[in-house]
Amino acid sequence: MSERPQQHKDPVDAIIGQWATVRPDLDTAAMEVFGRINRLSHAIGERVGRAYAAFGISRGEFDVLATLRRSGEPYTLSPRQLSATLMLTTGGMTGRLDKLERAGLLRRSPDPHDRRGLHVTLTDEGLSLVDEAVGAGLSVQTEALSALGTRRAGQLADLLRDLLAAADRP
Repeated sequence: MSERPQQHKDPVDAIIGQWATVRPDLDTAAMEVFGRINRLSHAIGERVGRAYAAFGISRGEFDVLATLRRSGEPYTLSPRQLSATLMLTTGGMTGRLDKLERAGLLRRSPDPHDRRGLHVTLTDEGLSLVDEAVGAGLSVQTEALSALGTRRAGQLADLLRDLLAAADRP
């Protein structure tokens, strides 16, 4: 097995070093990976959140708009479908929908096939905003990945896909 090239130390290295001092019996290899994934997720999430804030929306509100956008024309889903996709309670979804509707980014209308149901649809303004916001968020993510180069970023995507598949198994 080849040695890894010398790299700069990061906060996770410090944590691993502390564990090695107080619990040298622990194998902290998993902590090295998941500690960095957590820190990376937080750091990039903050940057992406700032990019969305420039459009007057939060990350959670972006997720609602993006889910409607990805659904394709007519950009309409039920609140239940949105909640299931975003793994939110109906109460949490209602708050987001209220705010986005007040901002004119989506509208709620009765479901013509179920009088108890609703449809949530992107407005033209919501469609335009989410198309701009997704570009801004992707720009932040692409800039961060540029540190790896195209080949290594692709390898990382493949490795993370494998890891996610293993974690999702029952």
